[in-house]
Amino acid sequence: MADSASFEGRTVVVTGGGSGIGRATARAFAARGAAHVVVTGRRPEPLAETAAGHPALVPVVADVATDAGADAVRHAVTNSGGHLDVLVHNAGVFRATPLDGGSVQAARDLLDINVLGPVVLTTHLLPLLRTPGAAIVLMSSVVGHTPQPGLGVLGASKAALDSLTRSWAVELASRGIRVNAVAPGPTRTDAVTAGAEDQAAADALVERFVAKVPLGRIGEVDDVVPWILALADPASSWMTGKILGIDGGRDLMG
Repeated sequence: MADSASFEGRTVVVTGGGSGIGRATARAFAARGAAHVVVTGRRPEPLAETAAGHPALVPVVADVATDAGADAVRHAVTNSGGHLDVLVHNAGVFRATPLDGGSVQAARDLLDINVLGPVVLTTHLLPLLRTPGAAIVLMSSVVGHTPQPGLGVLGASKAALDSLTRSWAVELASRGIRVNAVAPGPTRTDAVTAGAEDQAAADALVERFVAKVPLGRIGEVDDVVPWILALADPASSWMTGKILGIDGGRDLMG
């Protein structure tokens, strides 16, 4: 179903589209016929690279956790047909915040981006979501329900997104708007190895991740994107309030 998904003529918003899963997701929607894909990010250069050569992509440099950033996205959607069919909340940060020696400000920033970002943007875009028929997809994580030392705040932020997914699914059901989430395991993106000092350290980090994955490998971006498309696809019209684990069995390991 994911491979055959068609979004012909639809308008889509993908946050955090400067790299990784967000970039691949935005391009995948365009490849499947979306008329307008508003793709957001906080850094203009990576965002421009995402959009290069893809006429349907509309780059918007914005911090979607702020009212000003959310307004900029809303303006772009209004100029791209005036309604919104799919909203993908991909923007987020992967950051360690250990209790011993961790930064309180880093924890606040993480919660602002990972949790308040989707709340602020959804509130601003809600009047534009097509009713019935719109779909919202949030980016959760396996760490939202598998405790990991040093990642407590990150896990809490993803658990909060799981709660929002279920609550919004019930709240918006009467409007015919579906809300689901994907919860990837460790996936090969720049964010996952951003804290590594060098390539050797990054490779060691990946090895530690893989040691806890029953299928024996780290996830790739292409393992995740098809499921985002599937949840956004009208063919999934009877699916809402679900958190879809895509983690190679990582969640089975506790």
